[in-house]
Amino acid sequence: MKSLVVAVAFLTRFPVGNLVSCDASDVARSAGWFPLVGVLLGLIYAGVAALCKDHLPLVVVAVLLVMLDALLTGALHYDGLADTLDGFGGGKDRDDVLRIMRDHNIGSFGGVALVVLVALKATAYAALLGRSGWIAPVILIPTLGRWSILLLAAMLPYARPSESVVRGMGKRSLVMGTLVLVVILAGSLTGSLSAAASLRACIAVGAIVAVTFLFGRFCRRRIGGITGDTLGANLQIGECTALLVFLWATHAP
Repeated sequence: MKSLVVAVAFLTRFPVGNLVSCDASDVARSAGWFPLVGVLLGLIYAGVAALCKDHLPLVVVAVLLVMLDALLTGALHYDGLADTLDGFGGGKDRDDVLRIMRDHNIGSFGGVALVVLVALKATAYAALLGRSGWIAPVILIPTLGRWSILLLAAMLPYARPSESVVRGMGKRSLVMGTLVLVVILAGSLTGSLSAAASLRACIAVGAIVAVTFLFGRFCRRRIGGITGDTLGANLQIGECTALLVFLWATHAP
């Protein structure tokens, strides 16, 4: 139970941090619960969407979901995406990339990345909410995004010499997180998801594996591994990938 509370405290702004005392090693050990934290967030997003979608334009509801995501997570992964794109876009070599990623200021690459991300998520959510069977995808998208963190962390070493919670996330966290994800997907497949939606969920998992592998290779080539920022960037890439898969498969010609 402590590990789950630690995972919630680390990935969200929910006021549970005072319930347990934890350090970097506790956070690393809690990583296997990250997909379950994604389910919690997804349930909140789905609930808000269900309350609002019949009373507001869908694009407005979608923007509210993106805003809610940033608020509930402290925009942690948005910041990771911006820092990563600034570093990879402006850095000349490994040390330069890592130095730029440490800078708290947002540069042109990071700014453009955030604008594109918010625009893509908002328009994609608006389109998704206009289709039947939207509830399960809205819940699964943040779940899959947080599972992608574990996937990338198991693939590559930490790129900096300093200590980090990322160092403690490895194959063990991936195994546990994957088991949690399988249970979540199994419950969805036997519950609210139709056969077609079940197939799309499986395709989304495969697509996230593919983009995480490609992004991981790029990280290895540029900085020799990963950082917390690249994990946040991968989460955002994974969520956008899942969104596009659900939309692609349900788009009516």
